[in-house]
Amino acid sequence: MKDVNGETNAETLAETLTVRPGDAAPTLSVRSWFVDGVTPEAPAPFVGGLPATSMEFLTQLPTDTLACWVRGNSGLVGFGRAVRIRARGANRFSDLSTVWRSISDNATVDNPVRLPGSGLVGFTTIAFAEGSQAESVIDIPQFIMGRRDGRVWLTAVNVTGAPHTELKLRDAALQAPRDPRVHDGNVSGKRYTRAVTQAIEIMQSGRASKIVVARDAVVETSNDIDVRALVGALNRSYPSTWTFCVAGMMGATPELLISRSGDRVESRVLAGTYRVAHDPRSELAAARAQLGGAKDAAEHRYAIDSLAQTLSPLCSELEVDPEPHLLALSNVIHLASDAHGVVKPGHTLLDVAQAVHPTAAVGGAPREAAWEHIAHVEKTDRGRYAGPVGWIDGNGDGQLGIALRCGQLESRNRIRLWAGCGIMPDSDPASELAETRAKLTPMMTALGVAHLIDQV
Repeated sequence: MKDVNGETNAETLAETLTVRPGDAAPTLSVRSWFVDGVTPEAPAPFVGGLPATSMEFLTQLPTDTLACWVRGNSGLVGFGRAVRIRARGANRFSDLSTVWRSISDNATVDNPVRLPGSGLVGFTTIAFAEGSQAESVIDIPQFIMGRRDGRVWLTAVNVTGAPHTELKLRDAALQAPRDPRVHDGNVSGKRYTRAVTQAIEIMQSGRASKIVVARDAVVETSNDIDVRALVGALNRSYPSTWTFCVAGMMGATPELLISRSGDRVESRVLAGTYRVAHDPRSELAAARAQLGGAKDAAEHRYAIDSLAQTLSPLCSELEVDPEPHLLALSNVIHLASDAHGVVKPGHTLLDVAQAVHPTAAVGGAPREAAWEHIAHVEKTDRGRYAGPVGWIDGNGDGQLGIALRCGQLESRNRIRLWAGCGIMPDSDPASELAETRAKLTPMMTALGVAHLIDQV
């Protein structure tokens, strides 16, 4: 992205090294160090010194290589891109995992910080379906700024033998979307209601118990979409969710697919949605009454059972909340359940993600049957929507959410937004369409087109 002077705010960007399955793994030199407290001089790549506020940090970030995983005031923000790992097809998880292990094993790491997210870190986004045309990637930034428990650190990554290029960040004002326009994607509102009707007929015939049906909408602007402004707006509006941006896939997801720290794994499952009319705090009782009904309770149970069934073989211990709790966001309230387990030795974050994806929350039940029916009724490529997104470190630890409340940047001024609903045999197509609009709202608000929501 260019600033008003026609120059990128990142003065120099290194050429990205691309690695695919079967390629020789590059050797990386990685250093992490604390930068909070007194800093006598600006550490590279900050030309004007360390940013004192989140806004100052945003305005200095390069728009074309931004990667982030942030919740509230904590998280990771990467900039510059040293290496991109690419994979496609049925073996995308294992291919990414194999290449990542090889790179991790060969890396030289100096990490006195020793906090989660320090040392070697990659940001990943993985296609939902094995037949998707979208690539699954792991991006390793040149620099990563991390913040956790009040501590701030910086990680620098260099590729051994690669030409040395110095990344220098300069301030560039955030740009609001100009003349934003919204139009139907591959699955219009009318087509979506037909797809939901088809899914209901399939379930009423006994061929599935739950099918998640998704649709898309496209937003175009007259100027380049400033991803810094977009992720900043999402983080401010939805601080309890995980704001992410990887390879142009960006959003604010409330759903944690899997996290791993040592031998501990965690997951959060959402299924069942109440649409907030005015204020979530004052509508909790109404949400509890609706979500306690048979449809939403059954939908949530399918999601929990699916997670437990797929995660249990990888764990020596596993505990799942006996009863769901309410998760209130600004525009929706969900039924949520948390799971905690002890993973067996040898399973990295990506290994666990492969086992549990897709959960019933984004696929359906039974899993394999629902997957087939999704392709039949949607008749479109979800790309990375509803796939895992997040970060992984050199120890195989990290956090992966499910790419929800999100959009994929397709060009500098075009982004495809996605939303889906869990369809049950007694679902109402018109109500499900309204729910997708509620789920599209976070991204459309950040893009300045929330007032056009009824057009899609």
